[in-house]
Amino acid sequence: MHFVIMGCGRVGSTLADSLEDYGHSVAIIDQNADAFRRLSSDFAGSRVIGVGFDQDTLKEARIDEAYAFAAVSDGDNSNIVAARVVRETFGIDNVVARIYDPHRAEIYQRLGIPTVATVRWTADQVLRRMLPIGANELFQDPSGTVSLNQVDVHSDWFGKPVAIIEKATGARTAYLLRDGRGVFATETTMLQENDTLYLLMPVDRLEEIERIMTAPPQGDKS
Repeated sequence: MHFVIMGCGRVGSTLADSLEDYGHSVAIIDQNADAFRRLSSDFAGSRVIGVGFDQDTLKEARIDEAYAFAAVSDGDNSNIVAARVVRETFGIDNVVARIYDPHRAEIYQRLGIPTVATVRWTADQVLRRMLPIGANELFQDPSGTVSLNQVDVHSDWFGKPVAIIEKATGARTAYLLRDGRGVFATETTMLQENDTLYLLMPVDRLEEIERIMTAPPQGDKS
């Protein structure tokens, strides 16, 4: 598959090298030719000098052949404009834009443009390691209705089947991370110590579900 990346900073160059390592073709765009020095010495993809939302530049990067586009320059406006041009002009559905302002990121997410809010993501990851209690949102659908969350649990939930957790919370189990591997759980799968639980839930019930899962189960529900 072919991928186009706008921005050859640390994120863009790492993405480009990683995609090529997976056997894909890559074109990376940057206004500054010196930025391409961040790419590995054996990078065989296309280096395109130009503005990532310029249609001629995108065509030179073979955007019409692209499976996906990532806008990861250091400018929020450039990233979101490029993402919209690629989606609306070239019809590429798989686009993602890096946004530093979390409030703007939420707006664009609801418009159907997937975003990575860099500052918010970094802060969330640090907080999770400092205060590992609650839920960590990993994904939210474009409508802002449903989210995927990594959920911390009270130790009394260990040994309970997934069906009991779903009944207590009204959420759905997406998967478990067990011994470093993803596991699709059935109703009878027991939550084990050291499992990491990932739940799909309504966004407006996040705090309620956090309270349920970080407290002991109410009554004997096993």
